[in-house]
Order: sequence, then C-alpha cells, then structure tokens
Amino acid sequence: MHKYLNNDKAELLLLARQLMPGGVNSPVRAFGSVNHEPVIVESAKGAYLTDIEGKRYIDYVCSYGPLIFGHAPDFIVDELREFAGHGTTYGFTTPHEVELAELIAEAYPACEMLRMVNSGTEATMSAIRVARGCTGRDKIVKFEGCYHGHSDSLLVKSGSGLLTQGVPTSPGVVPSLIAETLVCPYNDADALEQLLNANQGRVACLIIEPVAGNMGVVPPAEGFLQHVRELCTRHGIVLIFDEVITGFRLDYHSAAGVFGVQPDMVCFGKIIGGGLPVGAYGGRRELMQQVSPLGPIYQGGTLSGNPLAMRAGIAALRRLRDDKMIYPALIENTAYLQAEIDKLIVKHNLPASTSRCLDMFCLFFTPQRVNSYAGVMSCDTEMYRRFFVGMLEAGIMLAPSQFEAWFPSLAHDKDILDTTLAAVDKVFASLQ
Repeated sequence: MHKYLNNDKAELLLLARQLMPGGVNSPVRAFGSVNHEPVIVESAKGAYLTDIEGKRYIDYVCSYGPLIFGHAPDFIVDELREFAGHGTTYGFTTPHEVELAELIAEAYPACEMLRMVNSGTEATMSAIRVARGCTGRDKIVKFEGCYHGHSDSLLVKSGSGLLTQGVPTSPGVVPSLIAETLVCPYNDADALEQLLNANQGRVACLIIEPVAGNMGVVPPAEGFLQHVRELCTRHGIVLIFDEVITGFRLDYHSAAGVFGVQPDMVCFGKIIGGGLPVGAYGGRRELMQQVSPLGPIYQGGTLSGNPLAMRAGIAALRRLRDDKMIYPALIENTAYLQAEIDKLIVKHNLPASTSRCLDMFCLFFTPQRVNSYAGVMSCDTEMYRRFFVGMLEAGIMLAPSQFEAWFPSLAHDKDILDTTLAAVDKVFASLQ
C-alpha cells in the first residue's frame, strides 16, 4: 500500500492543496459546487468505489461515462496485464491502433479515417482545426450548455442577444479568438437558421453534443439534429458530432446511429479506451486526408495510440459489438431507475424532474421538463447540494454537480438499484 493511503485524510488534503490547484487535477473533483470535503478514492471494483478511509460507495459517476462494464472488469484487467509486459509506450505505430481504428470505422460510417489522440479536448480542438483548414473560414458555432473541452475557442458563453458574439468564460482566453465563436441555444432550430443566415460564408464548422451530456442529460428535440444536418449542408459547414460521452455509450453505432444523422466529423473519448485515457477524431476521407503527413493541417502526439489504451479499447469494443444483450440491459436498468425516482418525486411532492436518453439519466431539481440550457439553469442547486450530501452519507456516489449525468453500468444489478432507490426515498423525505 502506498504511504499516502495510510495518511490522515485531512493531512493528505492539505498536502494536495499545496501541490495542485485546489488539490485536484480537474475542478469538479474539489466538490466546490456542493460545498463538501472531496472524496479521495483508493480503489474501485464493479459498481463500487472505496475511499482512503475504507468507506464504500455505489458509484454512478463511473468516470463520467466510459465504464459500461463497471470498474476494473476482469477481461480488461487481463488484457492490460498481458500486454503491459510488451511495453507501455513506444512512439511508433503499432498493430493495436490499426485494429481499434478499424473497429471504430466499421461501427461509424461517417468516420472513414481517424486519428488517435489522448483526450476529448484534444480531439475537439483538432477537429475544429481541420474544419477551418479545409474550408478557409474562421468562425465556429457551438451551443449553450454543450461542453467540448477546455481549448480556447470553446471556453465561451453566449452574449446578451442571439446574434452577439461570445465572451470568454476564463481569464487567459484571447478575446479576438472568442470573437470567432458563435453561440446558439440548444434545441432551437429557428435560432440556428437565423444565426447561420447572418454569417453566410464565414462559418467553418458547427460542433454539437448530439445528446447534451454536460448540462445533465438533454436529448435533442424531435427533428432537431436532422435540421442541423440540413443547415450545415446548405451553408457548406462541417458538422462535428462531439460523441466523447455518447460514442459507443448510447449504442454500438453511437448517437449518429440512434438518431439516423451522420456528421462530417466526429470526436470520441472515454469508452474507446476501455477506461484508459484516450480520444480520437475522424470523418470523411477528403477532410482527414488534409491532416499531416498527407496534408498541410498539422497535429501530432508522442503518446497518441498508446498500446495499453488501444488494447483496452479493442477488448471493450469487441464485447460491445458481440454481446447483443449489453445495450438492452443498460437501457432497462436506467429506465427502471428513472421510473422509480419519478414515483418518489410524486410521493414526496418535490420540485424535481428527470431526463433520460437510453442509458444516460439525470435528476434535475426543477419541476419543469428540461430541454434547453435555460431550463437547466432554473434548477435549485442548493437542493441538489443537500440531496448530494444525503446520498453520499448513505453510501451513494453521484457527480458533485447538478449538471452531470448519472451513468449506471452493467455492474449495477437490481439489488444495487433498489439500494439506491431506498436511499433516494430517505433523502427525498429529508428535503421536504
């Protein structure tokens, strides 16, 4: 056991905060929005996390989506154990990245060629560069509430009016770069058409989460993605699907397959590495052939296509492809969770609602049905904080933010779901 696992938690948190901003390597882990001391994890297996003090939690974060099989599934661990002895990184091409690329391309028709990277942020940043390089245009369009990583072009929120340019949401982001980012309300096809008409011939790409998973779970309105596809085609705009969360999570053919809309480019992360750090971007062959070394658009990475991440991804995608019961089981469990929580909302007369898209789920503390960023912003974050703390004390780990999805895994069996629902019932009662 590592020496720090024997330390007092308070001492370890103090040291972490001296060495890392906020004591964390990603802001949400600081538990700031729920005003609670962060959990420090020692290990995880199946549906459970164990912290350094030995407390065990049923985990619905599951690393924000990729752990479809739960934590440390034996078949992934065995694959890593077998291949780690062959080396952990080379800086050269391997058969593993070719095999994983072939699996992805077969499952996603719009992804004729792809490039492996190391994170979702790197994937979206690179896809936007390709779109700008291929179109010779500078502006990009994103949607309110959709998060695409922390590259400068994407750290933007909407201005006071529909057609105003965005303003930076972080110091250090150059305003002149943000001026090239246009923001549109999610699920508002008329607003998008107006925005594109006002910027004829200037927009390189439109990037969208086909199911918004970074403001809880907000599915696309009926026909919305089809309208987005039609408008991008009409205006010569590269349509980029950010499937970092939804890719291979909603379905083996991802959100594009579920909704029957194919983008020009797509970004992946999370699941395609079987739980290891990975990302990828790809798309139509004529676009990707402009990427170096075939074309002039540069992007590279020493650790891209890491052999261990590739082997874990191959093992995960093969199982998702071959076992036809996986997605129905995930959807059934998530639907059960939603239906029972809906009943508890009524039982306790709480101002809350749920939202689900197949196997992604969210509980919003607002009584209205949420289908936009404005709806999400109506949530009672203080009530969520109280709910989160109550669930944590009951041994249920949720995301320390109202604006994240729940991700049940195959390891969350009926008994675990019922244990969770019993905790929800008790905590709901305390919120009245």
